[in-house]
Amino acid sequence: MNLTFRRCTNLDLEELVDISRETFAAAFEQANDPEDFKRYMDFAFNNEKLLSELENENSRFYFVFEKDELVGYFKLNKNEAQTDIKDKHSFELERIYVVGAHQGKKIGAWVLQQVLELTQKEGKDYLWLGVWEKNTAAIRFYQKHGFKKFDTHPYYIGKDKQTDWLLRLDF
Repeated sequence: MNLTFRRCTNLDLEELVDISRETFAAAFEQANDPEDFKRYMDFAFNNEKLLSELENENSRFYFVFEKDELVGYFKLNKNEAQTDIKDKHSFELERIYVVGAHQGKKIGAWVLQQVLELTQKEGKDYLWLGVWEKNTAAIRFYQKHGFKKFDTHPYYIGKDKQTDWLLRLDF
């Protein structure tokens, strides 16, 4: 497996919107009310919102490639861009998604390793994330890599209030 990653720029906006919508829908569409899901997709993954996140100096998107093919992406937040904790000693891993045709190749584990290295290079003390309580495969994945549950928070898909587990890995 020949994987690389690179930080996204404003020039990647259209491709970022496409992969964000594709991977989020594949992961969660069937488990949610269609109207609530459409409302969320239109809010979370539109050009204006993703452009503002790309331009935020405290948020970073990265594309993941296998050879020259885009196979996934991830997003890191620090400081005020973090959704809950806003601790200068941490990064939030807000998103890590792999395109369906490339799942099962251990790309997620490789990406997580890159995230851990980036986090430590910047001198952060820990990495944290939120994961939907019903996404048991993702919870197992993160726990297998040493993450521990420390709290929960609400997460809305449209009007549907769901619960995310907050997981943390200390260095």
